[in-house]
Amino acid sequence: MDLDLRKLRYFVAVAEHEHFGRAAERLHIAQPVLSRQIRALEQELGCALLERTTRSVRLTPAGEQLQKDALGVLAAAQTATRRVHSVARGAHRLVVGFVPGLSVSAAVRAFAQAHPGVEIELLRLNWYEQADAVRDGRVDVGYLRHPFDADGLHTVPIGSEPRVVCLPTAHPLASRRRLTHADLDGAAILDGERLRIATIEEKLELVAAGRGIALVPRSVARYYSRPDLVHRPVTDAVSYETCLAVVEDRRQRDLRDFLAVAERALAGRCP
Repeated sequence: MDLDLRKLRYFVAVAEHEHFGRAAERLHIAQPVLSRQIRALEQELGCALLERTTRSVRLTPAGEQLQKDALGVLAAAQTATRRVHSVARGAHRLVVGFVPGLSVSAAVRAFAQAHPGVEIELLRLNWYEQADAVRDGRVDVGYLRHPFDADGLHTVPIGSEPRVVCLPTAHPLASRRRLTHADLDGAAILDGERLRIATIEEKLELVAAGRGIALVPRSVARYYSRPDLVHRPVTDAVSYETCLAVVEDRRQRDLRDFLAVAERALAGRCP
């Protein structure tokens, strides 16, 4: 059975909004049409994707899995379309992805000077999608931060950065200049994967609301600085390693040239 990309887009909208009405408004279609398409998708797959109530919907375990996989499938289809159009126009183009806190601008400037005929597009990546975005083709090269699943990727080490803890300004530990892991024993540390926190903005909002504390890269804490939060170094914490990443079998000349330029421009930087 071949997945219908339109039904898949409809499902992703319902999964994100957890509501048929709001999803239908976003998609600019009638709610009954959307409901029929989702039921047709469930029939094609032979399993329930949603648990429906009168007010909202929730994903079943199968629905959660499809949501994770669907994002990559839709992104890959969009990437393929974009690349076909680029080739048809005769354009040379690279999409460079980067995660929050890491700046790739020095590499882009250096590459643009040496290769003025190549278009560079930048794409911000969330922590949970950074490696997948390289593998599925949404980006040609990523400036990423470990840990991530590097299966199928060629990585070029760039540097490292310290890990810090973000705390509300009123937290008892906020007055300390440095902390250790022992100081954090018993504290509620927010785990993005366990709590389904999708973005760093959501995580820091939860910290500010007193829901817990968060261990983040120093560059992230600095970039998202806000008056109701402080960050303190955790002296015995393992640093985050940064790298450039491409798909192992990609051999395009523009991509190889960008990697060489970016490695020189970014190597050894400590955000």
